[in-house]
Amino acid sequence: MKKLPVRVLLIGAAGRMGQTVRDLASTDSEIEIVAQCDLEDPIQPAMKNCDVAIDFSHAAAIDEICRAALDDRKPLVIGTTGYSQEQRQMIGDAAKSLPIVLASNFSVGVNVLFFLTHKAAELLGHDFHPEIIETHHEMKKDAPSGTAKTLAEVLKTAQKIESKIPIQSIREGDVVGEHTVIFSGPAERLELRHRAASREIFARGALRSAKWIMGKPPRLYSMQDVLGL
Repeated sequence: MKKLPVRVLLIGAAGRMGQTVRDLASTDSEIEIVAQCDLEDPIQPAMKNCDVAIDFSHAAAIDEICRAALDDRKPLVIGTTGYSQEQRQMIGDAAKSLPIVLASNFSVGVNVLFFLTHKAAELLGHDFHPEIIETHHEMKKDAPSGTAKTLAEVLKTAQKIESKIPIQSIREGDVVGEHTVIFSGPAERLELRHRAASREIFARGALRSAKWIMGKPPRLYSMQDVLGL
């Protein structure tokens, strides 16, 4: 018996990432985009007929998204960044009742970068001082990027420190995304770098997460959970 495709509500469909997700989904037999929402579109009616919602919209929409998902018990895959602490708490509260994948970056390579950054920080110790440089296209509104913030949290956790990790944010041209973690030590320096050549890598990760989350118990998951890292 042929497996039915996962029915997806795409929130933020008119944005750069939304368009990329939509284009990639059209070639994936395991995914069907059954509804699309953008600015000022009501989310609740569209949520009713999907299996999972993918969100690449704006941080301000998360209250309505969480309410609609909770009302209809629909899993969420959230790729929007720039959330406040209160908004992150709202997502965490919703994850007590729903499975939610929240990722600042859905790229497989970037999530391996998170893993390697944690390992490097543990092995190098406090003699090496970390910093982060991130570059994105000039239209990206949040700075530092969500990925850079995640890298900073990874470093703080690995080194068991509370001090702020230096982050340099560059906005220029049409750069899809570049993140470099630098460890400066006595007479040597280690750099870990990821460069994104296309938004397709993020869209692929989001669609992979939408398939993976089906049937999962309520919890806040990361892309590393999806990848089994």
